Amino acid sequence: MEIPLYSQEGKEISKIMLPKEFFEAPIKKDLLHHALLMQLSNARRPIAHTKTRSERAGSTRKLTRQKGLGRARKGPARSPIMRKGGVAFGPRNTAHFIKDLSKKERRGALLSALSAKAKENRILALEKYEGKIGTKPFVTLLKKIGLGRKVLIVLPEKNQVIQKSTNNIPEVTTILVNYLNVRDLLNAHHVLFLQTALDKLPTIFK
Repeated sequence: MEIPLYSQEGKEISKIMLPKEFFEAPIKKDLLHHALLMQLSNARRPIAHTKTRSERAGSTRKLTRQKGLGRARKGPARSPIMRKGGVAFGPRNTAHFIKDLSKKERRGALLSALSAKAKENRILALEKYEGKIGTKPFVTLLKKIGLGRKVLIVLPEKNQVIQKSTNNIPEVTTILVNYLNVRDLLNAHHVLFLQTALDKLPTIFK
């Protein structure tokens, strides 16, 4: 599959071939779904937290005797049925929502996401980007290429010029090629690879 290669000035200079093993793999929607759920679930950080009866302040003395008063039975003031008592089965911040997939499944999901984007013609390549840090020149470049909302820029390594130039552009995200993941790929409308990042793919994902 061929994709256009753009220069820093936003002109299409040639076409380049995408590696078949990464961009023409079978698209497995179920696997994509599981991988996305795993990422979202593993990113959860529980905040809600209630105290149990053992954590509430107060005496453990039984408030009234068990029988003979004609009223309902009462335990200590920390009992869940009492006002300001502990909470039974409430949310705890020690809960975890960790899910896992095998290495083979994670790799298959990533290849499915890349192949889906390639099939929709949403993958482009940029030869290089050099010069001074500035938001305006990069916005101009994106407009010339025809990219608008939700652009994911894939870098081979840390690049201060690109990363700082895109910091203030809404819905434009940069990511290192070795951190490619299903969530960011599915969320992006277009994926813009630096040419060197494409060359690095076979080395990282053997």
